Amino acid sequence: MERQYILHMFTPRAQMSPFDINMAVDAGFQVVVPYCGVAAGEIRGMTQDAIFSRGPKGVKATGIFIGGRDVLLAADMLDAARAAMVPPFEVSVMADPSGSYTTAAALVACVERQLKQAHGTDLSGKELVILGGTGPVGRIAGVLAAGLGAQVALGHHVDRATAERAAQTSGDRFACQLRGVDASTVAARRPLLAEAEIILATSAAGVQVVDAAELAGAARLLVAADVNAVPPAGIAGVGVMDDGKPLPGGRAVGIGALAVGNVKYQVEHRLLVAMLAADKPCYLGFREAFAMARQVLSETV
Repeated sequence: MERQYILHMFTPRAQMSPFDINMAVDAGFQVVVPYCGVAAGEIRGMTQDAIFSRGPKGVKATGIFIGGRDVLLAADMLDAARAAMVPPFEVSVMADPSGSYTTAAALVACVERQLKQAHGTDLSGKELVILGGTGPVGRIAGVLAAGLGAQVALGHHVDRATAERAAQTSGDRFACQLRGVDASTVAARRPLLAEAEIILATSAAGVQVVDAAELAGAARLLVAADVNAVPPAGIAGVGVMDDGKPLPGGRAVGIGALAVGNVKYQVEHRLLVAMLAADKPCYLGFREAFAMARQVLSETV
C-alpha cells in the first residue's frame, strides 16, 4: 500500500497557524498533525519518534514543519531537528515562524529586483531602515539584507534599548552586523529617513510608520516597501498592489503588501512541495526561502 504523506507541525505557541495548515494541505500533504506548546528540548525526541516509526522508505513520505513566532527559537529548533536525524532515518524539515522567513525572503527579493530595475544597483552599501524592525519579519529581513551588504538599522516604536537588543541577538545568532535605533517619534525618525536609501515597513497591521511629510524628507530614498495590507498604509503613498510604482516627489519606487505577499505565498508553497518531492531530505530556513524568492521573481517579467 502506498504510504500517505504526513507533515508533523511543531509550534511552541498555544496554536498552530491555520494559514500554514492550509498551505500544507494545498501543497499535497495528506495528513497534517499540529503539536502545540512544544519546547526546544522536546524537538529531538519528537523528531526521532517521527523518523523511526516508518522505516527508511517511509521517511520519504514524512516531513516536519516548525512554526511559532520567535525567529531565533525556530532556527534553533530547525538545527535540533536536523541533529536528531539518524541516517537513513531522515526527513525534510522546514521552519517558517509566523510566516516571517518566507515573508522576509519575499520582501528582500522584491526590493533587490526593484533596485536593479529602477536604479541599476543592488543592496551592497545601501542605508536600509526597517521600521517595526524588532518583529519577526523585520529581524529576518534585516539579516538577509545585511548578508547582501546593506547597512541595516532596526527601528523600534517605543525605545532604542529594545531595538539594540533585537539587533544584537539577531546579529549574534546569524553572524551579521545590525544596529538598533530609536524610531519612537517623528524627531527620532527624521534623521534616519533623511539618510535612508531603502525603507521597509514591517510593523503591525493597520499601523502607519511613515506619513507623507516624513516620506517627503527622505531625499535619498530609492525603494520603500510595506508589508501592511490593512489600512492605513504602513508607508503613506505606497499602495498594496504597487510593484515598482514611482512615489511622488522623487526617484523612489514603492512595493506594496500584496506584491510581496504574492511572492511569499509562492515561496512557501514551493518549499512545501519541494519537501514532498525531495529524493534526499532538505532543511529549509530563511536562506533557502530567499533563494526560492529569487527564483520566483526570475520567472516574472
